Amino acid sequence: MSKKPLLIADPFPQSWGNIFTNRDRQRLEEMVSIKYSGDDKMADAVFDEALPDAVAVVGQTAMPQERLKRAKKLKVIFNVEGNFYQNIDYEFCFRNSIYVLNCGEAYAQAVAEMAMGFAFDLARGISREDRYFRAGKERYLFDAGKDAVLLSGAHVGLIGFGNLGRALRPLLTPFHCNVKAYDPWLPESVLREHGCEPSTLEDLLSSSRFIFVLAGVTDENHGFLGEKEFDLIQHGSVFLLMSRAAVVDFDELTKRVANGQFKAASDVWPSEPMSAEHPARSIEDFLLSPHRAGAIAQAFHKIGQMLVDDLDLILKGLPPVRMQPARRETVARFCSRPAG
Repeated sequence: MSKKPLLIADPFPQSWGNIFTNRDRQRLEEMVSIKYSGDDKMADAVFDEALPDAVAVVGQTAMPQERLKRAKKLKVIFNVEGNFYQNIDYEFCFRNSIYVLNCGEAYAQAVAEMAMGFAFDLARGISREDRYFRAGKERYLFDAGKDAVLLSGAHVGLIGFGNLGRALRPLLTPFHCNVKAYDPWLPESVLREHGCEPSTLEDLLSSSRFIFVLAGVTDENHGFLGEKEFDLIQHGSVFLLMSRAAVVDFDELTKRVANGQFKAASDVWPSEPMSAEHPARSIEDFLLSPHRAGAIAQAFHKIGQMLVDDLDLILKGLPPVRMQPARRETVARFCSRPAG
C-alpha cells in the first residue's frame, strides 16, 4: 500500500474539531495522514520537522520564503480563519505553483443573516425596548416606536460587494429596497447584474437610510470612513459594520452614534476583546456584538467541506474550485491581522 501524503494541521485560532463533520473528517483521513498537535498553536520545531514531507498546510502559520524553500512537496496552504494575511511569501507561492486558499466565503451567509437581524433590531428598537421592559420602564404603542422605520422600500447602501455583499443582496429582495452599491474593485456591470445601482461613496452615504459596511480592509481603504464621510449620513440612518473595524475611524463612529446622528451596530472592533472602558458599551443606540456573526457550526462545517473538496482536486492534479485563491494582483493589498 502506498504511503498517504502528509497534511499539517495547525488551525489556531480555529478548532480542528469544529471544522469537520464526521463525514468530511473521514474523507480527509482517507486522503492524507495528518500531523496535528492540538488546537493550541503548533510549536515551530514540530511544524518545521514535518514540513519537508507535507503536501498541504491547514492554518494561518507564517510561511516566509526560508520556510517555503524547505517544503519541497507543498501544493497548498489552506487559511481556515478567513483572510489573506501578510505572513506568507505569496510571490514564492505563485512562482512555485503553491495554492494559497482561504475560506472567507464560508462565513458570508451567516454574516449576511446577522446583518439583517441588526438592521431589523435598530430599525424597530427591538433589543432597546426589551431592556426597558425588563427594567420596568416599558413604553407602550407609539411612545415605544416613534423613531421606528421600515426596511421595506428603504434606500439601502452596500459598501463593498464581495462575498458578504453577494450573500446579503438576495436577502433584501423581498423588501423591495432601492439598493446602491459601491465597490471600486468591480465594474459597474457586475453590480447591475446583482440588482444594485452603482454609486459613488458620497452619493451612497448621503442617500441611504440603511448602510451596510461589507468591505475587507486593504492598504488603500484603511480608515476610509471618517469624519468627512460621516458628515454625509442622514440623521436617523442605520449604520451596520459587518466586515472589519479598520475600515472606519472607530472613535469618530462612536462619537456620531453617541451624539444621536445615526444608530449603529458592529460585530467587529479595533481590538478584541474590546476594552471594558470602551465608550460604545454605554451608548444606547449602538448595538454590540462580539465578532460572532459568522461563528456558527454550519459556517465552520462549510469550511471543512470546501477544504476536503479542494484538497481532493489538487491531489488529482486539478485546480481548486471551492475556496478563494490568492491572486497576485490583489493579495498584497490586504492588511487584516491574524486573530489570536
